[in-house]
Amino acid sequence: MEIPITKGSLRMIFILLGLILSLWVQVQASPPQMMWCPRKGSRCFGKKIWCPKQCPTESPRNPWAKVCYVDCDSPICKAECRSRKPNCNGYGAACMDPRFIGGDGIVFYFHGKSNEHFSLVTDSNLQINARFIGLRPAGRSRDYTWIQALGILFAHHMSFTLEATKAETWDNEVDHLKFTYDGKEVVMPEEHQFSWTSPSQDLKIERTSNKNSAMVTLAGIAEIKVNVVPITEDDNRVHNYQIPSNDCFAHLELQFRFFSLSRKVEGVLGKTYQPDFENPAKPGVAMPVVGGEDKYRTSSLLSADCKACAFSPEGFPPQDDESIQMMDFGTLDCTGRGSSGNGVVCRK
Repeated sequence: MEIPITKGSLRMIFILLGLILSLWVQVQASPPQMMWCPRKGSRCFGKKIWCPKQCPTESPRNPWAKVCYVDCDSPICKAECRSRKPNCNGYGAACMDPRFIGGDGIVFYFHGKSNEHFSLVTDSNLQINARFIGLRPAGRSRDYTWIQALGILFAHHMSFTLEATKAETWDNEVDHLKFTYDGKEVVMPEEHQFSWTSPSQDLKIERTSNKNSAMVTLAGIAEIKVNVVPITEDDNRVHNYQIPSNDCFAHLELQFRFFSLSRKVEGVLGKTYQPDFENPAKPGVAMPVVGGEDKYRTSSLLSADCKACAFSPEGFPPQDDESIQMMDFGTLDCTGRGSSGNGVVCRK
């Protein structure tokens, strides 16, 4: 004998399934993690802080889930949810045909030149250079450029590089991130959350997805979120890049967060963190371009020989009276309320 299935019985089945799923999620969910701030001198030093239910852990299994984060220099000492991917509309971003958002919240472009190197940040204990790749179609007065690699000098003669490896065509299932530490390649298995720490504990690399995304932390100095992306067919069509068929120009999307900079910090991006810096890029301009190629050009990815370079091999950190009190910019909006972000100032 067949039992007729009515709309009411179907509704009850869906309700029961929903309850079962909800219970299963609650069982599987991680209990909130307790965080604490170990750095002496930070405002929240020694305090125990619980993660929110929306992001209960700092190391979720899902690569797209938000993580629990505590800003130890915040006066409120409260955990918040944050993405581990670079936000191209956030402070310290360097994405696309290099489009930067400075420490002053102003969007600007720096084009540089293809196959040359420029200092993004230079300070007494930190040098971050970028290698630019690009092309110049016939009839154009400048190169289209993108950031392909970073070279970092820090501490006592330590060096680190990360780069997007070349690809003819883009495949999401192929990893295009390459790392070196002191001249030796760092092998990073393609596993979400896999991490590597340098022998001196001053640098940590962590994959934030299985492929093409990572976060690099220089202890007490900086944090860098990175994605590798190609020039897509839509990008090529909209901007008329005229990308050749044998190169998709894999490049880096970056977002920097600094913990300690001196008041004399320089570089394409670094200078925007100076307390009295006046940005020549004016809000409201469709594509505010700033110069400085001659001032910030370096001879190689790991050189500190630009005209404005301030890096010292001894790596002395800035003293308290010279350092800048770094603000946490994670919640600021730099999108211009739906605009592309050109010539805008970030707001709370």
